[in-house]
Amino acid sequence: MSRFCIALIMASGLCTLAARAQITNLPPTELETFEAQTGTVIVKGAGQIGSLAVDALTINVIGKESVNVSTGRRQYGMAVEVVANDQRAWKRVVDYDEMNSLINGLNYLARIDYKVTELPTFVAGYVTRSGLRVGAFTSQRRGVIQYFLQDYSTNSPRILITPAQLSQFEDLVDQTRKNLDLLQAVH
Repeated sequence: MSRFCIALIMASGLCTLAARAQITNLPPTELETFEAQTGTVIVKGAGQIGSLAVDALTINVIGKESVNVSTGRRQYGMAVEVVANDQRAWKRVVDYDEMNSLINGLNYLARIDYKVTELPTFVAGYVTRSGLRVGAFTSQRRGVIQYFLQDYSTNSPRILITPAQLSQFEDLVDQTRKNLDLLQAVH
C-alpha cells in the first residue's frame, strides 16, 4: 500500500511539473502572444531596417507590425535575427514598449568603464523579455572592454561585437523605433 501511495504522489508531482512546463512555454512577448491568436486572421508585416556583418554572421534588425483583421488592433515591435551560412541561428522579438529601455541600455553599455566596480572583472548586460541579451565584459582590469549579443533564453554562445558595431546596433534599434512611430501615427 505504501508503494502505491508513493507512486501516486510521484505521478501527481510529475503532472504538476508538466503543467508548469506548458505554462512557461507561452510566448514571452506581447507581439508573439498577439501573433499566436487563434480563430482570427492575423496579418504579420515585416521590413528589414538594416544589418550588421559580424565575422561569418549577419545580424538583421527587422521592424514588425501585426494586425488582427477582425478588430483592427495592431501590435508593433522588432526582431533581431542572427543568420549563419544562410540559415537562421536564432531570432528574438522585442516589443515596441521595450525599445526605449533597450536604447537606454545600449547607450549605458557603450559608455561603461572600469569605475562600474572595484573588482578586477565584470559583466554588464541588458536582457529583453524574449531573451535578447546585449552586454559588456572584461576579464582583466587593464584589458579591453568587449561587447556581445546573445540569445540568453537558450544560453547561446556570445557573439562578440566591436564598439563601432554596438553603436551601429543602437542606431538600427533607434531607426526601427522611429519607423514604427511613423507607422503608428498613420493608424
